[in-house]
This record gives sequence, C-alpha cells and structure tokens, in this order.
Amino acid sequence: MSQGETGSEGLPAGAEEESAPGLHTAIEISVRLGAIVLLVVACLMIVAPFMGIIMWAVVIAIAADGPHKALVRWLGGRRGWAAALLVVLALLVFIVPATQLSQTLISGAQGFSAELSDGNLQLPPPDPRVEDWPLIGPRVFAEWKAASDNIGEALGQFRPQLQTFSGWLLRAGGSAGAGILQLAASLLIAGVMLARGAERQEAIERFAIRMAGPRRGRGLAELAEATIRSVVQGILGVAFLQAILAGLGLSIMGIPAAGLWALLVLVAAVVQVPVALVLILPVIYGFSLVGGLSSILFAVWCGGVAVLDNVLKPILFGRGVEVPTLVIFMGAIGGMLTLGIIGLFLGSVVLALGFALFKAWLSGDEPDAVQPSA
Repeated sequence: MSQGETGSEGLPAGAEEESAPGLHTAIEISVRLGAIVLLVVACLMIVAPFMGIIMWAVVIAIAADGPHKALVRWLGGRRGWAAALLVVLALLVFIVPATQLSQTLISGAQGFSAELSDGNLQLPPPDPRVEDWPLIGPRVFAEWKAASDNIGEALGQFRPQLQTFSGWLLRAGGSAGAGILQLAASLLIAGVMLARGAERQEAIERFAIRMAGPRRGRGLAELAEATIRSVVQGILGVAFLQAILAGLGLSIMGIPAAGLWALLVLVAAVVQVPVALVLILPVIYGFSLVGGLSSILFAVWCGGVAVLDNVLKPILFGRGVEVPTLVIFMGAIGGMLTLGIIGLFLGSVVLALGFALFKAWLSGDEPDAVQPSA
C-alpha cells in the first residue's frame, strides 16, 4: 500500500474520515448531557430550601382531595373558593392551637434549662390526698415525697443526661416554631394545588407513565395517591388531632409544660406507641394538684384521647392502603432526625410511599414484549 493510501497513523484514509463524524457526535452528546446535568443540579440547589415545603404541600393536596371535591360540589363548582375555605379551616384548626402549644414548649424548655444550669431544679411535693388513693396511693406518695426532698442528690448523677435532654428540648422548641411556619406555607401552596387539581393529577400521571410506561404508570399513580391518603388521614391526621386535644386538656388543667407533653403525645402517636403511656403522668399529677371532679374529668378526657386512634384508624385506613407499623416508625424517626418536626410527618409518608411502590414493583407482572413489525 502506498503512502498516499494511508493516514498519518497507518489507518486507511477512508476509515479516518468515517471515524471523525462519530467522534464529533460523541462529543456533542457529552456536551449536551453535561449541560443538562448542570442545569438540573443548579435547579435542585435553588429549590432545596423549599423542597420539604413543596413535598409536604403535595402530600396535603392529595390527602385533602376528597374533602375538596365534596366542598366544590356544595359550592356549585367553585374550586378556588373551596380550596381557600379548606386552607382557612386548616389554619384555624391546626396552626392556631399548635402555635400556642409551641410557645408553652419553648418557655418550658427555657425555664427547665435555666433551672438546671443554676442548680435550682425542684420537684413539687405531692398533695397529701395522694396518700388516700386506693392501692397505689401510699407507695406513690412515699416515692414522690422522697424524690421531692432529695431532688438535688437524685439528679446529680444524671446531670449530663439532663443537660443533653435540656438541649434537645431547646432544639425541639425552635424546630416546632419553624415546623409551624413550614406547615403554614405548605397549606397555602396546597390550596393552589387543590384549586388546580386536574392539572396536578395529570402531571402526576404523566410522570408515572414516563417512569413506568403506559401499562403500569396509571396504576402506580393511583397506588401512590391511595398510600399517601391512608398515611396522612389514618396516622398523621389522627396523631395531630390527639396532640391538639391533649394539649388543650393539659392547658386547661394548668399542667406545667403542656406544650412538651403535647409534643410527646404527637411523637408517640406517629411512631405507634400507646399515647396512654405519655398521659399517665399528667393524669397522676392532675389528681395530686387539683383533685375532685376536675381531675376525674381530666382523666376521662385523656382516656378518650388515648383511645381515639383505635376508633378513627380502622375507618380511615379502610379507605386506602395499609402500611406496616415498622415502616411508619422508621420513617417518622428517620425523618425527625433529618428534617426536624416536619420530618416526623414527611418521613413517614415518604417511606410508606416508597415501600408501597417497591412492593408493587416486586409483585407486579412484567410488561408484554413489543412485537416486531412485519
């Protein structure tokens, strides 16, 4: 072969000319992909501070879709008015009591931290009437009296743990305030999504079809909505209602740190721990502090709050998809450790949704193969 028939590296001249367009195409595709990746990363960085609020707004909009449709029919098809009315009701029912309870939580946490730092932390002595309680009265009175008399000595060995707990209380108070603001913002965004319910549902279906194909996309979208609705209504909504009702009862009785007890009720209800375990101590304190008919009514109120989930959960869960308790527990704890108070709700929803979709993907049939055209 002559010199004129080969390239500079021994390749045929024709082969070198044919490889150039392929190289140019690969470089052009790489540049395009790089630009798309940079744009996506930039968008995610900008939206990241609002991601939790937007995700929570989507969850609220999906969960409130049924009541919104019923309200739209009642208002003669006015979707915007129905959405605005739901947002106002949600702000009055949830945000206002939650704000008041968070204020008591913050003040109680600050007072506990100050008393612990100054060494002035005290336990109120028991009322003499506690000793007259049947069966448990004398023992409770003796233990309570001993703890009240020797509170400094008893707490001295636990001071590092108490300081850690005090720091957690202060962070929880700040997180609760921020969580209430995030929830209020999510409710406003959810109102817009409810008013544009058709566009929202169409966008979710299109995304599901793009991800799973036309055969299974709509089914997975329906499964996702049913799972979100079940978790929000059957667990989170009931938990929030229990926390609000417990906080109101605690505030009326004058129980110290009512906001902290309401927060503990909320956490226990979400992670599926019996609420009665949290309320038993305030009930005992109420009997020792007030006594009489008020304490009996308060105990009955707390008992009703404790069993409220047993009444509402079967009704609300029956309308959607059942999710294992362990999944809710892991999602709530992991979400709270990652995102604070709002993560307590959002984490359980996201993990439950992921579990339901993963389970459907494992048990579902493979799509039919595309037959080649003749």
